[in-house]
Order: sequence, then C-alpha cells, then structure tokens
Amino acid sequence: MKSPKPRQTIYDIAREMHLSPSTISKILHHTGKVSQATRKRVLEYVKQAGFVANSNARILKSKHSWTIGIVFSDIALFGLEHPFFGSVLQAFKNDVEEKGFEVVFIVKKLGQAELTYEEWCLNKNVDGVLLLTGDLNDPDIIGLVDSDIPCVSADIIMPGLFSTMSDDKMGIELGFNHVFELGCRKIGAYCGPWSSRAYAERTAAYRELVASHGLPYDESHFSSISGYGYQNAYDNAFKFIDGWKTPPEAVLAFSDELAMGLINALKQRGYRVPEDISVVGYDDIAFAGLFNPPLTTIRQNKVAIAKSAADLLLRLINGTLTHENNENLVRRIPVQLIVRGSTKLKS
Repeated sequence: MKSPKPRQTIYDIAREMHLSPSTISKILHHTGKVSQATRKRVLEYVKQAGFVANSNARILKSKHSWTIGIVFSDIALFGLEHPFFGSVLQAFKNDVEEKGFEVVFIVKKLGQAELTYEEWCLNKNVDGVLLLTGDLNDPDIIGLVDSDIPCVSADIIMPGLFSTMSDDKMGIELGFNHVFELGCRKIGAYCGPWSSRAYAERTAAYRELVASHGLPYDESHFSSISGYGYQNAYDNAFKFIDGWKTPPEAVLAFSDELAMGLINALKQRGYRVPEDISVVGYDDIAFAGLFNPPLTTIRQNKVAIAKSAADLLLRLINGTLTHENNENLVRRIPVQLIVRGSTKLKS
C-alpha cells in the first residue's frame, strides 16, 4: 500500500511561491490587502495543487466557526425552488463564501434529538444566522432573535432584528400610478395570505392609494387568498372574478404567480388582457417576460437584498454594528416598474 501523500501547508506554498506565509494566509482566508496579481497567482496555484486550507487552525485563532446558519421556514412550501427567496439565498451564499464563510441550514433535529433553533445554533457554534423567511409568530424564531446570536432577516420585521427587504410601499405605488396614468380608475387587487408580512404591507399600501386618489373602494375588487403558488392562484381567481359587481379596469396582483393565475382565469371567463383588464404582477420572476401576455411587474432586486443582508450580518458578527450605534433596523431596497404587454392605455 502506498503511503499517503503528505498534506501541503501554507508554509509549503509560501516556500514554493517565494512569498511569506502571512501573505498566503491572507489570500486563502480573504483578509488583508494583497495585490490582485499576487492573489490571482496564488489562487491559481492552490487550485492546480488541490490544496484545501485547514479551517481548524483558523477557527482556534479567530474564535469564530466561520459558519452562518440559514433559517428557511418556507411557509409557501416551495423549498429551495422558491421563485424569490431561492434567488436571494443563492446570492447571499455567493457573497459570504467570498469572505470565507460557509452556510448551513438550521433544522429542528440533531440526530434523534429535538432542538430549538437557538439550541441547534449553540450546538453547531454558528457565528450568525440569516432568517431568510419564516413565521414571525414561531416561538423558535422569536427565541433566536432574543438570544445573543447575531441575526438578520430578509423578510421578517421584529423588535431588535436587523432586516433588509424590498420597499413594498414603493412597489405598489409604482404599479398603481402606472395603471392610473393609463386611465384606469377602477383598480382592484389580488393578494396572497395576510400572514405574510409582504402581502400585509402591500395590502395597506394599496388601500392608502385608493383613498389618496379619491377613488371609490369596491370590496368585490379585492381578494386575499389563503394559499400560495400558481395553481392556487388560478383556482381561487374564478371566485374572485365571479364576485365582481362590475369588472375592474386594472388589477394589481401582489406576486407574479398570482398575476399569471388571474390572467389565465380571466381568459377562461372571456376577458382579454390587457384590452379589457390590465394586470400588474410583483417580483419579476424568470418566466414573467415569457408569459402570454408578457407581464408588467415590479422587479425586486434580489442580489441587492442578499448583499445588504450579508453586510449587516457580517458587521454584527465582527462587532462593527450594534443595536446601540444604529437605530435603523430595517433597510428598504428600491424596486423597479417593468412595463410589458399585460397593461395598456385605456381606450
């Protein structure tokens, strides 16, 4: 049997490349200032050599685990294929991994033992947690936020929790003003469950805009359904449509899947989109521009949300951000109106 090949150390790499061990360490652990040329040369070398840095020494030296926990309590039951949060998670993962961190999913079991989120994090010694999405009434989430573990959310707003998310009021204003400028005065809304923070905020913004524009409020032009996903949106849209006293001239759907389900139900009921009714979505998921008709929607900046969440969490971990030195707990990321074929000027 062959003897195992001795594992390379940073001292071996430093000797081979005529650099100091501290320079090699900075490059491998994404710290300190090193020229781009040197960084590129070292990274190419270690890739070819198949070198893997020994994380144990770094953990002992820094007293960090270089691990970030992810709570993805997906109430919509899409899992990692969630059209919005899946993209935010990937962008967040890319950002923190560039800075030397690994991500792990936090679950409620460790072997056969049932643990709270806080107990799981303490057991695994994570440096911080991203609460990607979840039920703000979940006692495990509340306990985690109240603990000493640094936490940031991309969806939940709670006392003492740093959060970063889209400016939902801005988004609804953009969609509402767009159809208003097209001449629509009977503007309805199609909403998901109010247990979602985003849907609740979008509903409040919509109702404020109806009132501030002096438009009559028709309760039959508003619907909040209890579930998620395209099929649920499509199935419930028929009851929404059949309940109209008179048809609205435009409907703001508070997600793209709600918009797509509504549009296909409208077609089944003999309405033309946008000739009879304009429809605006929210999210700008990958399929929005390929839908028939291409969907006018509100684009959320998923990468900006992820980078903002990463920035907040890493600053909490390294101690440069505290609740005492920053009173702005919630960052709102601007959104953008994307005009396509599902809205048109009212004739």
